[in-house]
Amino acid sequence: MNELRILLQENLNKEFILAVLSAPREKEGITKVKVRPLLRKETLIFQLESFKNNQAFHENLEISETVERILDYMENMKQMQFETSSWNYTVLISKKGKVTIKRKAQKEQNKKADLSHNRKKQYILEEGVSVPFLKDLGVMTEEGKVVRSRFDKFRQINRFLEFIEDILPRLDKGRELTILDFGCGKSYLTFAMYYYLHELQQYDIRIIGLDLKTDVIKHCNELSRKYGYEKLIFLEGNIADYTGVNEVDMVVTLHACDTATDFALAKAVGWNAKVILSVPCCQHEINGQIENEILKPVLKHGLLKERFSAIVTDALRAEYLEREGYEVQVLEFIDMEHTPKNILIRAVHTGKGGGNTQTIEAVKEFLHVEPTLGNLLGQ
Repeated sequence: MNELRILLQENLNKEFILAVLSAPREKEGITKVKVRPLLRKETLIFQLESFKNNQAFHENLEISETVERILDYMENMKQMQFETSSWNYTVLISKKGKVTIKRKAQKEQNKKADLSHNRKKQYILEEGVSVPFLKDLGVMTEEGKVVRSRFDKFRQINRFLEFIEDILPRLDKGRELTILDFGCGKSYLTFAMYYYLHELQQYDIRIIGLDLKTDVIKHCNELSRKYGYEKLIFLEGNIADYTGVNEVDMVVTLHACDTATDFALAKAVGWNAKVILSVPCCQHEINGQIENEILKPVLKHGLLKERFSAIVTDALRAEYLEREGYEVQVLEFIDMEHTPKNILIRAVHTGKGGGNTQTIEAVKEFLHVEPTLGNLLGQ
């Protein structure tokens, strides 16, 4: 890690803007760390915000302490995005500890960090910056001000883009990428993906949104043409029957109801999609199957049975994806107070699968369940 130590020592100064440490090897501890500079009594310090079990912890450290703490965190992290006023660095650490550092010139000249202690939260899509699709979707005014009644939607969009930001190093920037959004609905997040990846990050992408509602698809295509988004199209169709592409880089499924999520995940696995982002919804299937005498005190109560069945459903989905060669994280999408459908399954293809088949079968036998995803992958 000597080259990483040198990078930190040379750049943790007033030119430093932000660092994000992510992709932990061990999922039980700290899952993400954000580092930013602060001025306290004219002294430059660094605030480290670490995340564990949906909680955030803060500590303010001097330069030398910050270097050591970041190095400690990186023992368990696979990547770090490191930004200064002049350069953007991507740090990748292999399983064997090999450090790879990639550097790109900062696009925005004279970019500087906000050194204030109580600064306003920074969103990927900034407040006050007019975004065309957010205006037409009723989230922003003409001046770029977020409509108060739509602020939860604004936060949700930005939270979703943060998940994508974390996996950017896994996406090839040297070719056209294909992204499929199953059950795109009104397509807030579909437009946000295109705007962020194509307009802000300069990726060559093609996004296909799929939904069953004719009027919604028509309206989304009209907006796409209006903005000049040539590679963003919307099609009417069913997840299970879609065969319009042969290769896909990223599959997104947001609130696809019940087993529609399973059909989308199975399609993604069949395409060897590099990244899967899935927010499940209405997990009824397991709820109608689950039986277990030992768990009878839980299962005899309808509400508890429903919640327990939803957890089992998504846990088994994660296990199936791991079996198929994906590194899987189950994350909180947005605060529970804003939407009850707040679990996001993020899976990144590594090709190193297997090893958990017996665990899956044991859970199925114990609970007397037969998930659709398992059957689809078996086929």
